[in-house]
Amino acid sequence: MNIYDVIKKPLITEKTTIEKDARNVVAFVVNSAANKIEISAAVKALFNAEVASVKTVNVAGKTKRTMRGVSKRSNWKKAYVTLKEGQNIDFFEA
Repeated sequence: MNIYDVIKKPLITEKTTIEKDARNVVAFVVNSAANKIEISAAVKALFNAEVASVKTVNVAGKTKRTMRGVSKRSNWKKAYVTLKEGQNIDFFEA
């Protein structure tokens, strides 16, 4: 799998911002078929950062009610990437 297909986008929320500041953990939305080794290699290649560990979570899509009945959002996968000491990924570089 291509490294550009593995990582879809960074996941920037209040929780992930706190984790980044406290524990040097960055979150990404990743391809559902990607494994931890591929995610680690993609982060290293794209951001030039050393990875300590990767934890993945499969997120179930929410069920939503609409005027026409019930629909379901897509399932997706997120990865929490712990960076080694001294490493940093800055998404909003000036």
